[in-house]
Amino acid sequence: MEKTKALSILGSTGSIGVQSLDVARKCGYTVEALTAYSDTKGMEAQIREFHPKTAAMASESAARDLQVRVADTDTKVLSGEEGVCACAAESAADTVLNAVVGMAGLKPTLAAIAAHKKLALANKETLVAGGQLVMQAARDNGVAVLPVDSEHSAIFQALQGAPANRALKKIILTASGGPFFGKTREELQNVTVADALNHPNWHMGAKITVDSATMMNKGLELIEAVWLFSVSPDDVEVVIHRESIVHSAVEYTDNSVIAQLGLPDMRIPIQYALTYPERFASPVGELSLAEIGRLTFFAPDYDVFRCINLCRTAINKGGLLPAAVNSANEQANAMFRAGEIGFLEIADRVERVFENAPQKERYTLEDILETDRWAREAVRAVGGKR
Repeated sequence: MEKTKALSILGSTGSIGVQSLDVARKCGYTVEALTAYSDTKGMEAQIREFHPKTAAMASESAARDLQVRVADTDTKVLSGEEGVCACAAESAADTVLNAVVGMAGLKPTLAAIAAHKKLALANKETLVAGGQLVMQAARDNGVAVLPVDSEHSAIFQALQGAPANRALKKIILTASGGPFFGKTREELQNVTVADALNHPNWHMGAKITVDSATMMNKGLELIEAVWLFSVSPDDVEVVIHRESIVHSAVEYTDNSVIAQLGLPDMRIPIQYALTYPERFASPVGELSLAEIGRLTFFAPDYDVFRCINLCRTAINKGGLLPAAVNSANEQANAMFRAGEIGFLEIADRVERVFENAPQKERYTLEDILETDRWAREAVRAVGGKR
């Protein structure tokens, strides 16, 4: 029987955070720290169930509200970015699951690594923007970085059977294609936020669901795969798989392909990241291939969904360009969800920013944060091509 794990869950009121707590509940893990942005009602319920030592709200006003709500508990409430980072470094926890959305997850990731915590990473922007810094810090501190994204978990699992030299030929990164698979640019001209949020297979937060609609999420995952698995960007092939049953695969030099399959439920990769190298019974249903009936695969339409190759070019050129693309997308994605720009303008604006982004091969955390500020302002300032 494995030793009971003690967790810090960052972004605990979001989709991945809630599912992570479901895994913790079923596995009997203790929860030592929780963080969220502003959902005080959700956080209060989690505190009363899991009794963490500390909790943090990134929003200062939300933290003040939470302090009042849970004043009768023993949980210490912290606030702001410093509070989230303190929860990432919570001494009573041995494992940190980072499910914070966006660039806000970078500093807590580095805080967890500096505190020598095992890191289960669901915040892809951490590696997209700061992969060079993060992976070097992980090596320096002897910290394991385990993927939580279903695709990267699938790759990680498929690599468990690799020989000592890995003999890896390429990674096959699968994508659902989102709600707009097969659509032309003309058909996407006037799609709404509600249309973009209508994902056929997965129930996710709004930001990542829109990223799935633009297929930017697959570009970001391509960059993440480069850092996690030490491969060339050109050795990552993206394939549309509408059923979301094959979560990704690896091809070896003998042209043998090993894939990981399962129902589209994030609790499978979450649990594997927390229990690795062990496997335990899962709350997720059993996969019946007979009931699924068929699995289909298609090449992406790179002309319509340009974000994939924007990301491929950014990681090929390296330096701060992936950070610029990531932050530009975060800003454009938010503007679309707020009704300020059209759907096609997301890729248009990200491309304009990419073309003018400052470059620096070796970078510091401050360089990344400055690029983040610059890219967001550039997206707000640039005109689109609608």
